[in-house]
Amino acid sequence: MLTRRRLLAGFAAATASGSARAAGSAAMATPHYRIALATLDESPSVTLEGLGFTGAELRRSFELAARTLPVEMLYFDNAGDPARAIANADAAIAARADLLIEYNSDTDANAEIARRLAAARIPALALIDPVPGTPLYGPDNRGAGRIAGRALGTFARENWPEEKLRGVLIGDLADPPAAVSDRVQGITEGMHETLPTLTFTSLDTGGQPVRADALMARFLQTQRGKMLIATLDDLAAVYAKNGIELNRRQSDCIIVSQGLDHNIHGGASEKKELDPNNRGSVVLGSVAYYIDRYGYEVLPLALRLLAGEALPPRTTTRHILVTAANVFREYPPTDMN
Repeated sequence: MLTRRRLLAGFAAATASGSARAAGSAAMATPHYRIALATLDESPSVTLEGLGFTGAELRRSFELAARTLPVEMLYFDNAGDPARAIANADAAIAARADLLIEYNSDTDANAEIARRLAAARIPALALIDPVPGTPLYGPDNRGAGRIAGRALGTFARENWPEEKLRGVLIGDLADPPAAVSDRVQGITEGMHETLPTLTFTSLDTGGQPVRADALMARFLQTQRGKMLIATLDDLAAVYAKNGIELNRRQSDCIIVSQGLDHNIHGGASEKKELDPNNRGSVVLGSVAYYIDRYGYEVLPLALRLLAGEALPPRTTTRHILVTAANVFREYPPTDMN
């Protein structure tokens, strides 16, 4: 005789069995991939692309993004060495990676990496620097520069319409890499949309943003008028601000920088130059590059590529001007990633 208890037990067993089969089917329907990431350089003293981000921050973004995706990550540090980048590609091939995300600046090494991956029939994505035959993800440096130039020009038109204006560029300007040159060109183009006759004075930090303090202070001692200042990285903006305050010229100067790294928006307990409670700062804003969030953008592209989708040759980072008014939307003070 089939008792009520046995009936319920049989029903529960059947339900559990069905659930297990469904879970197994779902797992089989979602492929699990092994993805390798080779970063440019994770040395703590090395920053990326002339901005304030580190290789460790870039890697951390992939670690966090991978937690909710069907991927197993393998991590390699190219350490700024082309030969090591090639060796790391070989290691990824030997580890049977399904895809390699490559961040390496050496053109010849990238060509050799592309050849070896093609021979192993392993697809790749390139970060920032191109790898032949591979979709590229990275910043639009010229476009980001235009955002800064337009912001400064708009500020001048709205706040200093009858004033004598000077443009100032601060950063590593003596022999800039292509990315920095593109930013400078974009800044100039963006500014000239509103102020077509404005000329710029260049203050070269020589790759040492802390020099912006003294450079700005000396410049202001001999110059009058309103200053529209574009810095090429956030740390230079912070130090240029110190030079402005030393000369008590806060009412004459406004700064827009590049990067939106922790030097400008701070952390949970750090000083924040961009803050809703600090709207009187001479730093108007910074153009976001989100290098510390690349994992969230790049891993979905990798999965699309592995699923057989053809990606565009280049996908660019979203760049916006972040100010005290919207910084907490982009970087909440309790969310560093």
